Amino acid sequence: MIIDEHIRQLIAMSLAEDIGNGDHSSLSCIDPKAQGEMKLLVKQDGILCGVDIAKEIARQVDGSITMECFMEDGTQIKKGDIVFILHGPAQKMLTAERTILNFMQRMSGIATTVHSYVEMVKDTNVTLLDTRKTTPNMRYFEKYAVKVGGAENHRIGLFDMIMLKDNHIDFAGSIEKAIDLANDYLKEHNMDLHIEVETRNLDDVRRVMEHGGVHRIMFDNFTPDQIVEGVKIVNHRYETEASGGITDETLHDYAVTGVDFISVGAFTHQIHSLDMSLKTIIL
Repeated sequence: MIIDEHIRQLIAMSLAEDIGNGDHSSLSCIDPKAQGEMKLLVKQDGILCGVDIAKEIARQVDGSITMECFMEDGTQIKKGDIVFILHGPAQKMLTAERTILNFMQRMSGIATTVHSYVEMVKDTNVTLLDTRKTTPNMRYFEKYAVKVGGAENHRIGLFDMIMLKDNHIDFAGSIEKAIDLANDYLKEHNMDLHIEVETRNLDDVRRVMEHGGVHRIMFDNFTPDQIVEGVKIVNHRYETEASGGITDETLHDYAVTGVDFISVGAFTHQIHSLDMSLKTIIL
């Protein structure tokens, strides 16, 4: 993961939230001069994610902490694996411990979940996407984990695509008006963004096809049979996406409809963190 200034600031905020006015547990009983080693131990099979984040956390806590790394993001890990060993001041490594685990366990849990979904549809041509259903201030980390797991990012936020959902359409007055207003806005502001429009039924799909002015059509809460019909109506003129209520049990049924993309909110809001621990190495 590229650690830019924004990522550094988010990590700093996470550390500040945890440390407050001091790690009094470690300050009270650990000699500040004591040196030691800690290993990141995998306790559950999955896909590894967050190694660079762990390294940056350790650096921010104390620049003298070093990491001896044995695995990289995307590696299939199993219970008992050691991902890396930290070397440095014992007091400072303990201060960094929980923040490292919070990031790595969640990011690895997302990557693991996404990987399992990707495996379910590897015999199809569909591309799986995440959504904006992310944890506040964790979006960049969670969306990175989605890519490590083998899927793609739908959009990062509200700023990098125009997505006309049901509420936008209702407030605008009609699906046609929403599309026209979006295109007028882009022209007025000299912006080059793709426009995706949400459809709620096959009649909406036909109206969009007649009107034009979009790049992608979303089939929201359609059944697989309805999506087959929708794909036929679109006939490759625009990209197509299925979304809404798609689970691991129904995913393959949607993937074989011929739709280009499937977005899965569960990638980031219904996952289980992967079990790991950061343990002292007793010499």
